[in-house]
Amino acid sequence: MRIVVKVGTSTLAYPTGRINIRHVEELVKVLSDLKNAGNEIILVSSGAIGMGVGKLSLPRRPEDIATKQAAAAVGQCELMYTYDKYFTEYGHTVAQILLTGEDMENDARRRNFENTLTRLIELHTVPVVNENDTVATAEIAFGDNDTLSAMVACSVKADLLILLTDIDGLYTANPHEDGNARRIPLVEQITPEIEALGGKSGSRLGTGGMITKLRAGKIVTEAGINMVIANGSDPAILYEIMEGKSVGTLFKGKKS
Repeated sequence: MRIVVKVGTSTLAYPTGRINIRHVEELVKVLSDLKNAGNEIILVSSGAIGMGVGKLSLPRRPEDIATKQAAAAVGQCELMYTYDKYFTEYGHTVAQILLTGEDMENDARRRNFENTLTRLIELHTVPVVNENDTVATAEIAFGDNDTLSAMVACSVKADLLILLTDIDGLYTANPHEDGNARRIPLVEQITPEIEALGGKSGSRLGTGGMITKLRAGKIVTEAGINMVIANGSDPAILYEIMEGKSVGTLFKGKKS
């Protein structure tokens, strides 16, 4: 299978912004194992700004674009160094791709991206895609890596998009506020009622929330691609997803 896995800042870093070494190493171990089994893996990774916040010892995620971009420039180095280190230990080569919204909107640049990404997959690398936060400015262009991961999945005609986050899936209500909230294991179609469950939540270091994940779901399911939202606190959940177990929330891609 060709799988796009998106990991959020909350999965990669502590609330301080410093990298969660145990989580990242375990994530890389599981992804390497899935690749060893014959799957093609594309990783869409948040975390550059959050890690830059930690490395620069800033008290909080910056509000102004210039400081966000500066934090991203610092954090992206640590992020890719860490991925390169751990993937190399498990016998795989990583490749970095940084994108802006303009890259996907411009036909020629989008084709160049798609051709490069396809060739990297053919060369058996693990492409690591992130938004180019150091130069993007429109709320850092895509605004969230959930949308970016959906566009990447469509570009490479992936079989599955997996969004790893800090919640177990889509719920009937906010589980942090409602003790009766139930996880929804399967969504056949993203209706206005489903979209209304998205809310506005997002972590302190990240930009996304459930609403951006549902937007990503609309993009990929319209293209016939399945998507799963699951809790990334234990990366071994990827095995359960690949085995078809009922974890997280599965959004079914439309049949052509």
